[in-house]
Amino acid sequence: MKLLLDTHVVLWSASEPQNLSSVALAALEDGANEVLVSVVSAWEIAIKQSLGKLDLPKPAERWLPEVLRRTGFEVAELGLSAALRVRGLPWHHRDPFDRLLIAHALEDGYTLVTRDGVLAEYGVPLLEA
Repeated sequence: MKLLLDTHVVLWSASEPQNLSSVALAALEDGANEVLVSVVSAWEIAIKQSLGKLDLPKPAERWLPEVLRRTGFEVAELGLSAALRVRGLPWHHRDPFDRLLIAHALEDGYTLVTRDGVLAEYGVPLLEA
């Protein structure tokens, strides 16, 4: 299974894994699954840190690559068609980061790992974080 992590799941997996469900932890640790972090999450982390809304031990441009190396999570690049797919999404959710993650998951056939139950309204496969 290809798992795309919502940004809060990236943050929790790096520093507060006890916040994740046992099902999510098992899925992230299962070597048969491909665990992906979208460039959308990198963008969200960088923006929130620069606004002072996210406290990380290092600048995001150093922190996230270190997390990726340590965890073995891979980067999922956002393609043009996924970015443009946002236009056609219903407005169940207003958060631009989440809307891009939804489009990314739908476009590339990923299961989104999240605690945000509203995202299920988009028909994207979810794994409860």
